[in-house]
Amino acid sequence: MSQKRKRQPSPSAGIAKDGKYRRLIKRIWFYRFYYLLALPGILYFIIFHYIPMFGIVIAFKDISPFGGVAGIIEAPWVGFKHFNRFFNSIFFWNVIENTVVISGLKIIFGFPAPILFALMLNEIARVKFKRFVQTVSYLPHFISWVVTTGLVTALLATSGGLVTEILNDLTDERWSFLTNPDQFRGILTMSHVWKTVGWSSILYLAGMAAIDPALYEAAAIDGANRFQMARYITIPSIAFVITILFIFEIGNLLDAGFEQILLLYSPAVYSVSDIIDTYVYREGLLGLKYSFSAAVGLFKGVMAFLFLIATNTLANRLGQPGLW
Repeated sequence: MSQKRKRQPSPSAGIAKDGKYRRLIKRIWFYRFYYLLALPGILYFIIFHYIPMFGIVIAFKDISPFGGVAGIIEAPWVGFKHFNRFFNSIFFWNVIENTVVISGLKIIFGFPAPILFALMLNEIARVKFKRFVQTVSYLPHFISWVVTTGLVTALLATSGGLVTEILNDLTDERWSFLTNPDQFRGILTMSHVWKTVGWSSILYLAGMAAIDPALYEAAAIDGANRFQMARYITIPSIAFVITILFIFEIGNLLDAGFEQILLLYSPAVYSVSDIIDTYVYREGLLGLKYSFSAAVGLFKGVMAFLFLIATNTLANRLGQPGLW
């Protein structure tokens, strides 16, 4: 029987491969300044997002907070001990419920708000007034949550709050907003919407600016009013922006606003405001239980990844472009 001869690589294949690499190098060199502009952002994600991922290992170990790097390496493996501790905690279902409910309220009221705001801004004909309104609406985004919660406290504090004192004098009752479990979530939602609505509208306004004006002119000739133009032209034209931002919102479902809640809540409203992050802050960081904190953080990351995939898949099935 004749043995099959091994197929030798063609010299032309090697030449083609070298030519491909040379073209790639030339292309990179041609756009070198663009790559240099992108370099700081790439380094940021590598240093602060990808390299720290190796620290996930501490979620499966029992580390000492004073052991340093050597303590992390030499710490004993404990498997899913810290995960089981979190899942079996008496606070588990309460913090999960609070996190989902608060995030859900912020999505229900905070996600449509910038869309409606952008639609209203898009209808303003006077350019100077439009720019003034945009500038004013952007300002809360640049105010830190420390200052924002200070303003909320100055208005709604049980003792000395401006709004509280006015209502006390008008109704002869003692109002208590920040320590009332029935009203605290509403305060969180309203302050979140106030702070984010202007800045979040930028992407929607950018999408509206790319719409062909001829579409509006044709609709006006057909007798469509402004509401019908917004419904049948503007909103469908920015549907891809709405879809992508909604996917991100669902991906952040377990991030209910740690800084905002930490600065506003008190033991009186723990039952409705104690979220995953505040629970981990008390139990994990203040108690120096870093492995426990890492385990809960990994749980949140995995759940966010699953939410992201599920929402993106749903968007694709509904005919909308997703993240991939």
